[in-house]
Amino acid sequence: MTDPLKRALIDGPEDASCVLVLAHGAGQPPDAEFMAHVASGIAAGGVRVVRPWFPYMARMAADGRRRPPDSEQKRLAALREVIDAERRAGGLLVVGGKSMGGRMAAMLADDVQAAGLLCLGYPFHPPGKPERARLAALAALRTPTLICQGERDPFGNRDEVASYGLSPLARLAWIPDGEHSFKPRKRSGRTWAQNLDTAVDAALHFLRGLG
Repeated sequence: MTDPLKRALIDGPEDASCVLVLAHGAGQPPDAEFMAHVASGIAAGGVRVVRPWFPYMARMAADGRRRPPDSEQKRLAALREVIDAERRAGGLLVVGGKSMGGRMAAMLADDVQAAGLLCLGYPFHPPGKPERARLAALAALRTPTLICQGERDPFGNRDEVASYGLSPLARLAWIPDGEHSFKPRKRSGRTWAQNLDTAVDAALHFLRGLG
């Protein structure tokens, strides 16, 4: 069994020409259904996907006790350690993550000279508080960026995000009728799996364009 205190979850070929370090969100671990589905789909496209554990989440997995996220400084340091290790392995290095994990990756992308940044459900603002926008990490990005965002995401929906001044290197792929984890309403006629696959397809198209 994988020891979350020591190992990341890895999908895809060891000799892949592209490596994606994909960090988890604040409340769900790297082996959550969302992360597993996306990682598996991207790996099937020939990308090596590395899903690290933030330290607080690894401790939760080890002892079953819920904890708040570590300080931002600790989360950034932990993610940078994984990124640096993957860089030494060679190949095209892309960083990204789900929600909070994507925000941490966005804060590091330029500094670690990543080839690209992939954000899944970016937390543009706390739900119900659009006035508290978190845009600093995205406004000045020099890294090619794809943000897959649900059209109904309470952390930043389509109408809200349209008014944001994002980096010209950032583009958005809108997931039909999706909320923060891309789940659509039944009346939309779509399934969660279809929406996750839509995000995977957009991600693979983006990653293949970076080479």
